[in-house]
Amino acid sequence: MQRKAIALLSGGLDSTLAVKVLLDQGIAVEALNFTSPFCTCTGKNAGCKSEAVRVAEEFKIPIKVMHKGVEYLEILRNPKHGYGKGMNPCIDCRIYLLQKAKEYMQEVGADFVFTGEVLGQRPMSQRRDTLRVIERESGLEGYLLRPLSAKHFNPTIPEQEGWVDREKLLAIQGRSRKDQMELAAELDVKNYPCPAGGCLLTDLCFVGKVRDVFDHSDELNLRDFRLLKVGRHFRIGNRTKVLVGRNEAENGLLESQVQSGEATLRWADGPSPLAALMGETSDELLALAGQVLLRYTKAPAGEAAELELKVAGEERRISVVNALDEAAVEKLRL
Repeated sequence: MQRKAIALLSGGLDSTLAVKVLLDQGIAVEALNFTSPFCTCTGKNAGCKSEAVRVAEEFKIPIKVMHKGVEYLEILRNPKHGYGKGMNPCIDCRIYLLQKAKEYMQEVGADFVFTGEVLGQRPMSQRRDTLRVIERESGLEGYLLRPLSAKHFNPTIPEQEGWVDREKLLAIQGRSRKDQMELAAELDVKNYPCPAGGCLLTDLCFVGKVRDVFDHSDELNLRDFRLLKVGRHFRIGNRTKVLVGRNEAENGLLESQVQSGEATLRWADGPSPLAALMGETSDELLALAGQVLLRYTKAPAGEAAELELKVAGEERRISVVNALDEAAVEKLRL
């Protein structure tokens, strides 16, 4: 009887190798990939998702892409196991992913879950003690296999039952990727991306923007986190931000994300980025948003400027004095 396993597949080197190792043992593999607003992937509009899909297609295995939603944001707001050096809840994040993997395992009738984790590779989530905590709190004790480091751990149920040949698993550990690269050559795994991806929640400059959303939101909106990588951000009210596009692609994206009751602004008399006022609006906030926008135009300082305002599907013009100097704008900037 062929056994089925669920792979957590990011599309990076480690998870790709783990899939290949188990496929070579005759295991039927289905992959899960998780998308996040905080991934540092640089692929155009795709990132890790496209790499994971590419790997799945190359190995001819099914893949399901799942989105980390508001439930995940609540974990990020108050993680049980704390943060890393930034606002990265690595242990809680891993538990969350594996809980979802367990649910999917049960849904499709798979026998166990496996990952590309390597003992000692990541300082917070891949220590021996934290790996045990993650396995226990995910509900996968005995059914979570880490093929690249399996020989550093007690045999899992898949190994004990003979579903997987332990002798063909690995004993990789530590932060070096040399062993993985050698294994990739041995298994004829090619075209893998840069071995290390990353998470913006470890970036201390980015973390301030994340905290700002938490601090000024009555209800969490996944849109607000997705846009943290887009445009220039300014906090102009307790429940109001202004985002100013840096190029036409960002202008178009910001315009498409404006929700009911929110507004967009452009300078009417020359080239202008788009400013999106998100959250609560008022005449005073619209005027302040316009002043922020004008700092990124050639509108004469100290003079009134005409702005094209669009709100609730209606367009009109408003006049705003270009009164903020660079220092005043920077005080508002996140």
